[in-house]
Amino acid sequence: MKYYLAIDIGASSGRHIVGWMDHGVLQTDEVYRFPNGVIPQDGHLTWDVEALLGHVKQGIAAAKEKYDAIESLSIDTWGVDYVLLQGDTAVLPCYAYRDSRTKTAIPAVHERIPFSELYRRTGIQFQSFNTIYQLYSDKCAGRLAGVTDFLMLPEYLMYRLTGVKAHEYTDATTGGMVNAQTGAYDETILAALELPRHLFCPLQKPGTVIGTYEGIKVVLCATHDTASAVEGIPMDGDAPYISSGTWSLLGVKTKQPLTDAASEKTNWSNEGGVGYNRYQKNIMGMWLVNRLRAELCPDTPWREIDLAAEASTFRGTIDANDAAFLAPDSMKDAFDAALSAQPQTTGDYFCCAYRSLAQTYKNAISELQENTGRQYDKVYIVGGGAKNQMLNRLTAEATGKQVIALPIEATAIGNLKIQMEVQA
Repeated sequence: MKYYLAIDIGASSGRHIVGWMDHGVLQTDEVYRFPNGVIPQDGHLTWDVEALLGHVKQGIAAAKEKYDAIESLSIDTWGVDYVLLQGDTAVLPCYAYRDSRTKTAIPAVHERIPFSELYRRTGIQFQSFNTIYQLYSDKCAGRLAGVTDFLMLPEYLMYRLTGVKAHEYTDATTGGMVNAQTGAYDETILAALELPRHLFCPLQKPGTVIGTYEGIKVVLCATHDTASAVEGIPMDGDAPYISSGTWSLLGVKTKQPLTDAASEKTNWSNEGGVGYNRYQKNIMGMWLVNRLRAELCPDTPWREIDLAAEASTFRGTIDANDAAFLAPDSMKDAFDAALSAQPQTTGDYFCCAYRSLAQTYKNAISELQENTGRQYDKVYIVGGGAKNQMLNRLTAEATGKQVIALPIEATAIGNLKIQMEVQA
């Protein structure tokens, strides 16, 4: 039996999942899980990359203890965030995308190259945390002096395992500097921003073997977690998907990027897939309800929270994509400020969050259909949010689509699938 290890790290937790084929059917076993979250440090929001690396190694040890021979492993994480290096030494802290340090960098970038030109070249939607703005903030702060490399987070973690500095395509595309047509870093953008050219190495495709760790092959999966999740969806045709976690990534596979004026105006992204383009939009996602729970009822089981939301008659909604909800000191206060009628119970807040997400999905699918010129009759939902029956029902009601909710570890499955294809 051949065993493979997917290490899937999200913004709130990580998991190690061993996979193998048994009579043509993929079997999985979660052998290790650990918490994750942003760390406040000196007025900024950061990631503890050393703690993440420690968990990565502990999970690998747990997998090896339970399964004799693991053929390969790979790591995926969220996009846009990275670690700078001077030789083999990390330049810390590693800033988290929810940090506000890009506030002054954004207009400075757009003075050098207007967003419309960025979009025409990359097809990446505007997000204040895109890698391009983070790196330019580093440049303005002098943090790039003496820097020899920048590695996206999964690349950095795999470098610490193998000693190999790899650069994977799907994760690179999330940053807003990869040309949508060529699939390589855009020379015009790099020159306009005067970013050190040596930082931007040739990009490698998912399926590349980059080294070994304790006798296990280390493979590049689609290291952006949504790219792996899309690979893991057992989809009938090219229907829209929602990868529902801390963020909700709503999109569809397309053969070519769509970088037209309508796509720019409605802020859609074109990100790398495994042989296709992912035309998708970032939506705030379960971050809203996770932060409400942490603030209002941290010890209450989700089942009780959802029953209270179902019982609520509150009908107010917020704009789930408003920047006010990106990293508020108080999510409750952010909801209160956005609503004309105030929620009266804890259930009201969660009811509001779920209804708001469903409405945002509806609006996004309407845009998707108009921009692609296609009508869709179903939508696949995977990830942790797929387990939320109330949100699934509200989504079906709001969109008028058949919702196919698959409460599976789609990201880990996609990660494993790519590894298995390498070994086939």
